[in-house]
Amino acid sequence: MKSVTNRFPAGPIVYRVNRALLEEVRRHQPDVVWFDKPTLFTGSSIEAIRNTGALTVCYNQDNPFGPRNDGCWYQFKKVIRLFDLHCLFRQADVVRYTDWGLNFIRLLFSFEPSIHFPSHAGWSDADRTREVSYIGHPHEERPQFLLALAEKHGISLSIDGNGWQVIFSEDQYRRYVRHGHLLGDAYREQIWRSKINLSFVTRSNEDDIAHKSVEIAACQGFLLALRTEGHQAIFEEDREAVFFSLTEECADKCRFYLGRPDLREAIARAGRERAVRSGYDNDTQLARVLDQLDGGRSD
Repeated sequence: MKSVTNRFPAGPIVYRVNRALLEEVRRHQPDVVWFDKPTLFTGSSIEAIRNTGALTVCYNQDNPFGPRNDGCWYQFKKVIRLFDLHCLFRQADVVRYTDWGLNFIRLLFSFEPSIHFPSHAGWSDADRTREVSYIGHPHEERPQFLLALAEKHGISLSIDGNGWQVIFSEDQYRRYVRHGHLLGDAYREQIWRSKINLSFVTRSNEDDIAHKSVEIAACQGFLLALRTEGHQAIFEEDREAVFFSLTEECADKCRFYLGRPDLREAIARAGRERAVRSGYDNDTQLARVLDQLDGGRSD
């Protein structure tokens, strides 16, 4: 039902959602209304909100215009010009929104300090029971990449996430997958328990930074991520994170760093310090949005 509603945004569900939003705005009279991935809200609702004097912010970490073509963006594309400020997360969207003359701020995929933080005092490498870990979904080339890492290059691999039972054989699933989708404390703990945490980007979404990369660094996990311009911009290579381009390079770096716990700890600690110092947390990113609404300069 949700899939149908996203593709054909009409009918009682859409009506109730928009009515409920307007009722809340009239009741609370906010200065700002924050829309998170607004796929069901109508132009008349957004205009009604703006007529109250409230500013509207569109916060959307997904990509409505990339080649993935998710199919849920019909209504969003009708109202895109009505928002006072758009939050953008990828360079491809910066180019688009600049060409369209829309007001935006460039943000970073950020971490939540109450969830993503280092392990407690006394934690040591002996507590890390996972050698090389990937936590996430089997998007794009990741299943083939990870299987090559494990079966061709002999890397001890642990995987968590949904969807792997559809991609892997029964034997592969039993050998490599430890848990399904991880959230909150469970997600953080498995990062802690991993000597090396792998991170990719979703190219079909035009991403050049993985949200997971920022979260791993904030948890003070050792980050081994796909080499992209975005990752290289937010972490210093071989000091705050380590990057790879090909499977062979990834395997070589896994073997190298697995045998060097002190170096892994130093890089993980520097990655955490960079994430905090550079304001990769939710509160700092939110403050930048509010400053922009108050008249701060655009990026």
